[in-house]
Amino acid sequence: MKNLVKFSAVFILVLGFNFKSQAQVSDDSTPEFGIKGGVNFSNMYTDDVDDENVLTSFNAGFYSVFPINDFIAIQPELLYSRKGAELVYDNAFADGTAKFKLDYIELPVLLKLNLTENFNVHVGPYAAYLVNAKVTNETENGTFDFEDNYDTNDFQKFDAGISAGIGFNFNPINVGVRYNYGLVPVGKERTFAGQTYTVPDGKNSNLSVYVGFRLN
Repeated sequence: MKNLVKFSAVFILVLGFNFKSQAQVSDDSTPEFGIKGGVNFSNMYTDDVDDENVLTSFNAGFYSVFPINDFIAIQPELLYSRKGAELVYDNAFADGTAKFKLDYIELPVLLKLNLTENFNVHVGPYAAYLVNAKVTNETENGTFDFEDNYDTNDFQKFDAGISAGIGFNFNPINVGVRYNYGLVPVGKERTFAGQTYTVPDGKNSNLSVYVGFRLN
């Protein structure tokens, strides 16, 4: 799997230089403004746990594109994005699904490379601010169902990481896929009985599929 990822990255880089030299791209230097939204597939990763359960949620907001030249543009966005994780369990007491939901106001600032008139790759940092936290539990028989809102002070209010993805432009509609790799633990450090720990100690991992609509 790792070799496949490395091969794909090299292939994209080579493809990008080839398209840069050969492809005809639009010479429109007008800033672009639009709205976008889509589906999130999120989880939390740690050094010791590799859980494949994924929380399906959403993202929505605004984007803008500021061309530097035909090939390069800067794309800042302002999004409302739900991340978190899902745990499916089956034990002696109950079986069901627990969902850990974190709502962020998110600001990615992306370097956008137009490899062709209709295809781009983009990469850059993101910063996010936690505005809401919720945990829900649903069991098969409904005995332990609940939905609890948590004080955002129980978690790190700021998140940051790296975003990277690909996009396709069919003016005025654009679509794409993007991955966010969080660098900040979701939980805060706490001290109990002389021991320091972080709960939850995972970092955000999120794959999003989106559709955008140009407004100008």
